[in-house]
Amino acid sequence: MTEHTGIDPRPTLADPDDDPFRWLEEVEGEDALAWVEAQNLATRAAYADTLFEADRDALKAILDRPDNIPHVARRGDWLYNFWRDGANPRGIWRRTTMAEFDKADPDWHILLDLDALAEKEKADWIWHGASTRPGSHDRAILRLSTGGSDAVALREFDIEAGHFIEDGFNLPPAKSMTHWLDRDSLLLTTPMGDGMATQSGYARTVRLWRHGQDLADAAVIFEGQAASVLVGAHLSRGSAGNKIWLSEVKSFFEAEIWLADKTGPRQKLDIPTDAKVKIHPDWLVVKPRHSWQTGGTEIPADTVVGISLDAFLSGERSFQVLFEPTERRIVQGFTWFSDQLLVSILDDLKPCFEVWTPNKEGWQRKEIAGLSDGGTANIWPLDVEESESNGELLLMSQDPVTPANLAKLTVDGPPQVLKRQPPAFDATGLTVSRHEVLAADGTAIPYLQVGPADDPLAGQAPVHLYGYGGFGVSLLPNYRMTIGKLWLEKGGTSVIANLRGGGEFGSAWHELGRHEGKALSHDDFAAVAKDLVDRGVTRPERIAAEGGSNGGLLITNMLTRHPARFGALFCTIPLVDMRRYSKLLAGASWIDEYGDPDKPEDWAYLQNISAYHLARPGEGYPPILLATSRRDDRVHPGHARKMAAKLQALGYDSAFYEPEAGGHGYGKDNAETAAFVALGYRFLRQAIGWEDPA
Repeated sequence: MTEHTGIDPRPTLADPDDDPFRWLEEVEGEDALAWVEAQNLATRAAYADTLFEADRDALKAILDRPDNIPHVARRGDWLYNFWRDGANPRGIWRRTTMAEFDKADPDWHILLDLDALAEKEKADWIWHGASTRPGSHDRAILRLSTGGSDAVALREFDIEAGHFIEDGFNLPPAKSMTHWLDRDSLLLTTPMGDGMATQSGYARTVRLWRHGQDLADAAVIFEGQAASVLVGAHLSRGSAGNKIWLSEVKSFFEAEIWLADKTGPRQKLDIPTDAKVKIHPDWLVVKPRHSWQTGGTEIPADTVVGISLDAFLSGERSFQVLFEPTERRIVQGFTWFSDQLLVSILDDLKPCFEVWTPNKEGWQRKEIAGLSDGGTANIWPLDVEESESNGELLLMSQDPVTPANLAKLTVDGPPQVLKRQPPAFDATGLTVSRHEVLAADGTAIPYLQVGPADDPLAGQAPVHLYGYGGFGVSLLPNYRMTIGKLWLEKGGTSVIANLRGGGEFGSAWHELGRHEGKALSHDDFAAVAKDLVDRGVTRPERIAAEGGSNGGLLITNMLTRHPARFGALFCTIPLVDMRRYSKLLAGASWIDEYGDPDKPEDWAYLQNISAYHLARPGEGYPPILLATSRRDDRVHPGHARKMAAKLQALGYDSAFYEPEAGGHGYGKDNAETAAFVALGYRFLRQAIGWEDPA
C-alpha cells in the first residue's frame, strides 16, 4: 500500500507477479465478459453522442465510397480484387481484365460474396486472402477468419465453377499457410495437431499435403524447435525448374534457410540469420542487419549485395554491391519481378527506386524516374507470381493533403494513371512541414506536422500526435482519411513522429529503440510533444496522442512516465503488461524486440516500460481510453482490460472499449472500423476541451 489510504496499487514493481486482475485474461470468461459489457455501456454512454454518430457516419461513407481505389493483383490473365462497401460489408472477391480496369467503371465478375456465404453458413467469416494455383489459376485456397482473428479456415475454391471443393484442401481455423507445390499438392504450415505448435502459437512443421489425403497422413518434411517463432516454406519458380526453400524463424529477426526438395532440407544457406534475403531461381540477394565477414571481405550492415545462386551454393562469395547505405539513405525493401530486382529506397525519408538486372556480365542499374519529391510512393509488381511477370509495376503516390493515385509503369516508361482516390476531407488552407527535435542524447528526431497555414488557434492548437517506434516499421507521410476527416477538417493539427525503433533510417535506427532502447523510443515521443509546446504550436493539455499495438505500449508509457506532456491518450490493441506479455498468445515471438521478462537481466529494463506495474495513485495522469478487440489472437485483449481495471481502481479517468470482433485491428467491416475510430476521436476531443465545430 502507499500513503493513499485504501488504494490497492497492485501489481507493483516490488511484487510484479501479484496480479489481482489476471482473471481478465480469460477472454471468454463469464466474469470477464460481464466486466467488458459494463465497461462498453459506460463508454458508449459517455461518448457515443450525436457528434460521435455524425463522425461515425461520415467516416463510414468515406470507407464505403464506390469510387475508392480498388487494389488489384494480376493472376494469369485477370486482375483480382477484394472489395467492401455499404452494399457488401463483409466484401466480395472479384476479378476483371486490364482492359476493363482501365475504364472509369469496370465490369467486375464476382467470384465469392462473403456476406452471402456468412449468412448461408451462419458463420462470422472475414476475408484474409487467397492463394491461387500458379499457371492455370483455376483453383484457390481461401483464408477465412472468424471475426477477424489471425487464425484462418482454409477452403479450396474452384474459381471457374464458382464453388468450394468439398473434398479439397480444407482445414478448420488455425494459424496456417499454404504454398502450391504442383496441381495436386501443397506445402502446408499449420499448428494443428499434437506438438505441431511453437510457443508463439504458430506452425513448427512443414507438411507435404496431397489432394484426397487426410492431414494426419501428410508427410512432415521439416520440423523446427518449439522455442522458435515458426517455420515457413517458399517456392521460387523458374524456366529451369522450381526450387523449394524451407525456413525456421528462430526469433522475430532471425531465420535459417535451407534449399530443399519434396523430402526435406538439403543445403543450408551460409548467410547471417538476421539478414534480409530475396531468392530468385538463379540469383541470391542479401542485406545483412549487421556487418558480415564473408569470402575475405566485409559487407557493412544494410548493404545490398547480389550473386549467382549456383555460384553461391558451390562456395563462391564474389558478391556485387547493389546498394551502400548512408546515415539517412537506406533500403526499405526489395523484390523480384520479371528477372529484375526492384529496390525501394528512403533518402532522408524521400522515396526513390532502382531496378537491377543481373546477367553473367554483371548487374545493370536503372533508376525509376518521374516520381515526385514530396509525400510518399510505393511501387510493387502487378503480378502475384514473379515467374509470370511481364515487367509491369504498380505505383501508389500520395501525400498528407493529396489523395492517392494508382498508376501502372515499366522501368523504361512513364507512369500511366489508372485510378485516383477521391478526396476524403477538405484540405483547403492546410500546410505540411517537417521538423526535428533533439533528443536528450543529441539525436535529431524528425516529425511531420499538418495543420492550418493561418491557425486561429496558434499556441493552443488541438494536436493529434501519433507514433509507433518498433519492429523496424517506418511511418511515412501518407494521406490519412481518418485523421483528415475527424481532426484536420475540423481545424486541428496532426503530427506523426519518426521514433527510434522504427525503420526510417535503417537497422541502426531500429536497434536504438529495441530491447533496453525501447524507453529511449518512448522518450523521443515525449520530446516531440514538448517541442510542439516550445515552438508555440500548442500547450500540453491540448495534445491528444494515439498509438496501437506496439504503439499502445508507447501510449501507456506516456501515461505513466510523461503524464504532464499530454491532455488525453487513445491506446488501441496494446501491449501493456511486460511481465507476462511473452506468455500471452503470440507474445513469445516478440522477445527479439523487447527482451525476455523471465531473464533477470532483461526484466531489469523491461520493468521500466511496464506501465501496468508502474501505474500508481496520485500522479495526475491524463484521461485515457484503452480499446481492444475480443478476437485479437495476436496481442491479448487482457493487456488493455487489466490496465483499464487497475487505473480505475486507482481512481483515474480511464475508459475502456472492446467490440466482439475485429482481430488485431479496429473492426471486421467498415461500419465497425468507423465506430471504433469515431468513438476514440470523440473521447480525445472532449478530453482536451476542444469544442467540436460541427
